[in-house]
Amino acid sequence: MPAALRPMPAVAVATSGGRDSTALLHAVVRQARAVGVEVVALHVHHGLLPQADQWLAHVQRQARRMGARFASERLQGAPARGESVEAWARKHRYEALSRMAQAQGCSLVLLAQHRRDQAETFLVQALRGGGAAGLAAMPRLAQRAGVTWARPWLEQPREAIDAYLRRYRLRHVEDPSNADPRYVRARLRALWPSLILAFPDAEGTLARAAQRAACEAAVVAEVAVSDLAALGAAERRLPVDRWLCLSVPRRASLLRLWLGSVLPPPVPETLVRRLVDELPGRVHARWHAGEGDLVLKRGLLVVEAAAPRRRSGPAPRH
Repeated sequence: MPAALRPMPAVAVATSGGRDSTALLHAVVRQARAVGVEVVALHVHHGLLPQADQWLAHVQRQARRMGARFASERLQGAPARGESVEAWARKHRYEALSRMAQAQGCSLVLLAQHRRDQAETFLVQALRGGGAAGLAAMPRLAQRAGVTWARPWLEQPREAIDAYLRRYRLRHVEDPSNADPRYVRARLRALWPSLILAFPDAEGTLARAAQRAACEAAVVAEVAVSDLAALGAAERRLPVDRWLCLSVPRRASLLRLWLGSVLPPPVPETLVRRLVDELPGRVHARWHAGEGDLVLKRGLLVVEAAAPRRRSGPAPRH
């Protein structure tokens, strides 16, 4: 195919219209133009706030002025009762971005999270009791469903992004939920000035701690994969006698890996702890696990359909 007829390579930028993604879209368009790469601005309309229609129109105009293609998708449905709005929005946002990127011929999606976002994520995970994998926070690069997700500004301070916005006089939208105390990150951000006053380098220190946690989580995962292979575990069967030969920390890591392959995510940490504590010395036992049961029999921990639950309260009269 002649070079003139080949499709131009394209890269996608996820943009909400906020300060960080506005700056990233502008910077990527400037750089991509020089190397012959097309930029696609991807916008997700969450349908959760009354300003969402205005934000959609703003990002569409912004992309056109900057010289980027534009694609958007509106999320359907709403969080279930009791479900975290943040978790629901995050899950469906990434699914929508993945669909749009692939439809636009983009295998790379750039995300605008920066160093303070990373520090906040580390703190949120720590306050929720997360292990090394949680404390690793956001990866610089990740691959899911045929799409590479990259965060090129993960080591950039927020002040650098603010300076970029001022230099190029870029307009952006303000999301009121960023200051809404109903949300975890908003509550954390309200404490941030006091944290920086007490620990001026908190942002950089916490971001470096996340990098260290990511390295440690990778080692733990490698060991667990090796242990699982050595045990000869089948897809839905774990040999308990060989599992008991491992140290307690390695037992827990292997269980998280194995359970993650046989149960719908996320694997409850309470279930991992119960199994580590209760499996030794047991011959027969059953643990409820989501829509199924984990059953110990003949030295194997297996996954079975859930046993009927006994009805509580007085027995019916006949």
